[in-house]
Amino acid sequence: MDAADHALMVAMLPCPDIDEMAGFWTALGLSITYHQQRPNPYVALKRGGIDLHYFGMPGVAPEDSYSTCMILVPDTGALYDLFTSGLRSLYGKVPVTGFPRITRPRKRANNAGLSGFSVVDPAGNWVRVSRLPDARHQPRAVDDRVEWVSAGGGRLAVAVENAVVMADSHGDVPQALRILSGAIGKHDGPPTELAPALAYLAELQVRAGQPDAARQTLDRLTGLATDDTLGPEDLATVRQALGEAEEAVAGSEPPDDLAGRAGAGTDPI
Repeated sequence: MDAADHALMVAMLPCPDIDEMAGFWTALGLSITYHQQRPNPYVALKRGGIDLHYFGMPGVAPEDSYSTCMILVPDTGALYDLFTSGLRSLYGKVPVTGFPRITRPRKRANNAGLSGFSVVDPAGNWVRVSRLPDARHQPRAVDDRVEWVSAGGGRLAVAVENAVVMADSHGDVPQALRILSGAIGKHDGPPTELAPALAYLAELQVRAGQPDAARQTLDRLTGLATDDTLGPEDLATVRQALGEAEEAVAGSEPPDDLAGRAGAGTDPI
């Protein structure tokens, strides 16, 4: 038996206020398992196989954070629903800008097509959530790069994949906007292909600090959702995309009690 077979590795992240982190994560469904203020501030939180530990570091600024960790789960959607329910109860919205914020689960072509999202906590730490790999989804390196796994589809679907990698993995929201805006401008396919791309475009525009553009995109989606030529299944696809865009626009403002130190925020990792 290897010495590490029964090991447990726990993330330890910095924050200026452990009580703020405790309040944040307990609202999102975790429980405090340890708490001390002296001699050094430290708090531990847990839910199932998730262990998050924070140590106090006075003066650490969320916009300067490079700290990150990963949670692997069988179903990213279930954990996203849990976290967003907590965010709504805490802030009355699902924040997509500032600190804290959350991204929506999307398949990552640079992660074997596995779904993933990120929670950026009030201290600026990135808690990344990814679906557990299975036999069909195993990220692997090819030469000096990660193997690209496309979900298929036309030019617009591939553009969405490219934009997700740029914005949600690399933190380059402006480049993601350029990729997706250009592809949408050239699209001449059905509304069911256009609607998911518009939903992500609205989210990117919010994250880029372009609320007026995001509302225009939302209006465009609203128009698609009132198209009486669409069948029930197509209409459901469009309305789901509209709901995602509405949530992104509604969460465009930082929570009031954190607004003084919130920023647009992109992933530095």
